[in-house]
Amino acid sequence: MSTESPLALSVLDLVPVRAGQTSAQAVSASLDLVARAEDLGYRRYWFAEHHNMPAVASTTPPVLIAAAAGRTSRIRVGSGGVMLPNHSPLVVAEQFSALEAIAPGRIDLGIGRAPGSDPVITQLLFRSGTTSDVERFPDHIRDILSLTSPEGATVRFSSGGEYQVHATPAAEGSPEVWLLGSSDYSAQLAAALGLPYVFANHFAGAGLERALELYRTAFQPSATLSAPRTFVTANVIASPTTEEAEERALPQLRMMARLRSNMPLVPLESIEQAKSAPLGASADSIMAQARASWFVGSGSDVAAELTAFAAKHGVEEIMISPIAGAYETESLDAADGRAQTLALLAGAVLPIAA
Repeated sequence: MSTESPLALSVLDLVPVRAGQTSAQAVSASLDLVARAEDLGYRRYWFAEHHNMPAVASTTPPVLIAAAAGRTSRIRVGSGGVMLPNHSPLVVAEQFSALEAIAPGRIDLGIGRAPGSDPVITQLLFRSGTTSDVERFPDHIRDILSLTSPEGATVRFSSGGEYQVHATPAAEGSPEVWLLGSSDYSAQLAAALGLPYVFANHFAGAGLERALELYRTAFQPSATLSAPRTFVTANVIASPTTEEAEERALPQLRMMARLRSNMPLVPLESIEQAKSAPLGASADSIMAQARASWFVGSGSDVAAELTAFAAKHGVEEIMISPIAGAYETESLDAADGRAQTLALLAGAVLPIAA
């Protein structure tokens, strides 16, 4: 096998919660997975931000990133992403400057513009007194870039006075800031600010080609980035056989159907539960539509499809969201299907880990 890989792989984790599984077990399984990803040669491992969902435990990316940094020594760890309208820019800057101090040179701050939840949760988050809002998103990105830099930010008052603000008192470096999005807006903003950009293809495949073209053609070099830098995300399941992979896709597909049909949300079903209780024709249609954009199959087949997908869109990195469901006999403290996906793809795509 070549010592250099033509395609880098990374991981996006929502910390899924299975039926009968506790939050502690789900988090433990994900932390085992990030250590495994490092051993296998994955480039980075990001945690998403979602709130009040029975099947998702990734509510606080900075906490999970700190835990992941403590379990690893080489892989980059970060957020995919922090939903900035939910938070004060200063608090985000302080959190990620602290993470950069914990794991220097390994922290990614991926930032999104969506709330990541429903309007009720959004209002609860606003009760903390945050000044963030969607309309001021570009200004808040600039604030974070300044606050996390070693130089800090300068606050100027109408009276002519100035005040220096630092997210941490003596920074040597800064987290790497990425803009995340699923629309033209984020692509254009990343281009204007000279920031790296990720299109959220794992849940919004429509518009991918246009967003990447807008980003690349409008990109303005910045102090930290001289040329466009981007990768794409994908929902992925790799198993020893195609039949097993398709079975492992069922719990996540059914969760998508519930979400898009406004059905009650539940923890991820086991594969056996998913096979035993059909949701109906409308749900089947939603599942078929979602499945069409996923990468599901044997390790070699999925590796080939991901390599072709990367070549088509001109990227050298794919961030996979390993969404394999679990059989009832599998341990609640582990994520066997997700770990299997990482291992099979690493064996087919990545160089052998040192």
